[in-house]
Amino acid sequence: SGLKMLRAATLALTLASAGAFAPARAQLARTSTSLALSHGALPLLPARLPKLSHRARGVYNTAELVEPIGEPAPPTAFQTFSNVFSTLFPLWTLLVALFGVFKPATLAAIPTSTFTGLLGILMLSMGITLTVDDFKRVLLRPGVMVVGFLGCYVMMPLLALGLSNLLGLSPALTAGMVLVGSINGGQASNLCTYIARGDVALSVMMTTVTTIGAIFMTPLIAKVLLGALVPVDALGVAISTIQVVLLPIVVGMLTNAKFPSTVKAIEPFSPIVGVLATCILVGSAVAQCSAPILAAGGTLQVAAALLHIIGGAVAYLGLKQLYGEQTCRTVAIETSMKSSAFGFLLAKLHFADFLVRVPAAVSVVWMALVGSSLAVVFRFLPAPKDE
Repeated sequence: SGLKMLRAATLALTLASAGAFAPARAQLARTSTSLALSHGALPLLPARLPKLSHRARGVYNTAELVEPIGEPAPPTAFQTFSNVFSTLFPLWTLLVALFGVFKPATLAAIPTSTFTGLLGILMLSMGITLTVDDFKRVLLRPGVMVVGFLGCYVMMPLLALGLSNLLGLSPALTAGMVLVGSINGGQASNLCTYIARGDVALSVMMTTVTTIGAIFMTPLIAKVLLGALVPVDALGVAISTIQVVLLPIVVGMLTNAKFPSTVKAIEPFSPIVGVLATCILVGSAVAQCSAPILAAGGTLQVAAALLHIIGGAVAYLGLKQLYGEQTCRTVAIETSMKSSAFGFLLAKLHFADFLVRVPAAVSVVWMALVGSSLAVVFRFLPAPKDE
């Protein structure tokens, strides 16, 4: 049953958190900011990306994400709290999701305008970490960027459609699954990549590229794959994507360019704000669909879990002969983790059938659980540097 699976997920995540999220290092002070852009969402990326060297062997040196000046100062009490609080984000996510399922009244009352505003704030937070130079770095690794983009917008939508048909989901639930599969990567993947000892710089840029790509890919895929199943407002999906994704990123980049001191001042608070915003988004999405989630039973839970598990596994195994271990880990996590909160918003705004939004609400939980568990597994495996 769905309840048993949720209880099992709680136990699994607790064990995963105990192993993976050991005492936070000072280096995590920057990387943990990426958590804030949640599931989605749409989290906060590392506070400020330093210039990364592109070496002859073709990889970024992730150790250079932090630029030490002399002996690094010990973290303050606030930094330690922020790091630990941010690092445990999958646990907070699952707890608030369970609260939303069984005590939905409070969280379900959050209006759509507030939900949209929180997503916009998270995207703005990502925008203030980006510069034009960051996009230029994408050109240094075009091959792996293309592979990640195809995994996000070709493999995952088709996998969602195949799983839905195999498990006999209704047309509305199938539409919701495909919508989850066709949205951008979840920005919490940046933190999971760090935990997994992957290539954090590559993760950040892949998340950015798929997020920008959602502006045209998500409405296109929704129209092509879902047009025969349910009515699709492709234009509305495109407009909402521009409003929630593109505009906040542009405003954030302009803010970073014109007011760098302001960005630096708010940087220490962004991880905590991002975690809290993400928890509100997750809890609200789950609470609004609590009855259908329980009614759907284990079938929808299995479909959502397999979407994220198989997506990550195929990406990792499929690239083993082409790229090094760090790159394979990074692409696997990027492919597995989707911006499910954004998918929920699109389903709520542009699909008349209420059930279309239910898979996104379920995916919010499984995305965090699978992504963090994948990071735990990778962390305890050898991680040779890419050649």
